[in-house]
Amino acid sequence: MDKIVLVELIIYFVAMIGIGVYFSRKELGYEDYHLGGNKIPGWALAFSERSTEASAWLLLGATGFAFSTGLSSVWLFIGMLVGIIISWLFLAKKFMQERIKYNAMTLPDYLSARFPKHANIIRGIGAIIIIPFFTLYVGTQFGGTGQTLEQTMGIKPIVGILIVAVVVVVYSCLGGFLSVVWTDAIQAILMVATLVVLPIVALFKIGSLDLSISDALVQAGNGASSWTGGLTGLGIGLLIYTNISWALGYLGGQPHISARFMALRNEKDAKIGRNAAILWGVLAYGGAFLIGITGLTLYGSGGVENVEMILPFMLTELLPGWLVGILLAGILAAIMSTASSQLLVVSTSISEDILHKVMGLKLNEKQLVLISRISVSVVGLIGLVIGLLSKSLIYVVIGWAWAGVGNSFAAAILLTFFWKRMSGAGVIAALLTGLIGTIIWINTPLEEIVTSRGATLVLALIAGVIVSLAIPEKKEVPTTKSGGLNVT
Repeated sequence: MDKIVLVELIIYFVAMIGIGVYFSRKELGYEDYHLGGNKIPGWALAFSERSTEASAWLLLGATGFAFSTGLSSVWLFIGMLVGIIISWLFLAKKFMQERIKYNAMTLPDYLSARFPKHANIIRGIGAIIIIPFFTLYVGTQFGGTGQTLEQTMGIKPIVGILIVAVVVVVYSCLGGFLSVVWTDAIQAILMVATLVVLPIVALFKIGSLDLSISDALVQAGNGASSWTGGLTGLGIGLLIYTNISWALGYLGGQPHISARFMALRNEKDAKIGRNAAILWGVLAYGGAFLIGITGLTLYGSGGVENVEMILPFMLTELLPGWLVGILLAGILAAIMSTASSQLLVVSTSISEDILHKVMGLKLNEKQLVLISRISVSVVGLIGLVIGLLSKSLIYVVIGWAWAGVGNSFAAAILLTFFWKRMSGAGVIAALLTGLIGTIIWINTPLEEIVTSRGATLVLALIAGVIVSLAIPEKKEVPTTKSGGLNVT
């Protein structure tokens, strides 16, 4: 069985690199490398956005969370689905329009174009937020590959991490945004196939063994049989808010997700992308929830040593070898799609926001693309080291990054999009409050009371409003001369 799985994985890895090589042979301009140059259809961008967001967090972290907590985990999946719907209904088209209007390639680039007097400060703070958090995020993704390949094939974690890291860095480096999106589109199909097929097989297995899901949830204890985790009063509200707060991360603050919106070509593509993304979300999140519940029914709360390995464990237990390899690629797809997208975001932040705009280096397009490729390679290497050294806590670590990056930028973006009185000083205040607030929040007992995902966005919004009112944006009023007097 392992040989069959290995061959299928090798074919998958070669195909991913092949896509990178294909696009590297084309004449890629700087905008092509970082945002696709208006060459990508809406459905592909939607699949790319979904697989980029989902990551190891969905297939390993969220399924493990459902396995360990039971029915109350449903609020997590509801929150994510609500986030998808809101982002595609209200933000996707707005990002596309603003990108065209301001010719922006990144979130800091857009905010700087809107508030040019504060441009360099905004770019600098944006880079400080994006580079460390996303490098950590990439390392976590690579760490997830080690666990997965060890669980399913007995491959040593260090070998699995090295293989996947090399493949991701190579195809991201070669083809940039174009290769990342098209590999993502393939990976999104593999991911949703895994999340749909596995729970169906598990439900048939439960039926054949005459097991009861409700009885298994009761036996698991710790409130697993309750939609509210067995809590009462205020505890119910906090549990629901904590889980639904994942929706806040979809409100325009994740650079690797927003880049897909910015790359949309027209309103027709935006509508096609919206429908594809929402359908994918319903299938994928419903499947992830069922994997946790059916896994708990089949194996009990102590059935796996690491709950984040419940999905790969079920793959090897329930499916024939030839199918394990195909669906295992779905897990690796989740990891690779997110890692590649975040490598590209960090690369863009370094080349566009720091070197090109803040430092003002006069470089031609070929030089900028070269610097971008070097940046992808360096950040990939750092992420590899993090993946090798860290003990992966996928759900926790990605939750921190989700808040640190997402809340900071979401507050600034939402206020800029929908509040006319937003100022450049307000943007800076929102970014800093989101960043500093998250770091402080997660290192204090406050995190145990209310998650930073749900708290620091509110704080950043408040800071943005207060500072914008206190330090409004000074607009230059055009004047014309008439009879020696300025007439405004």
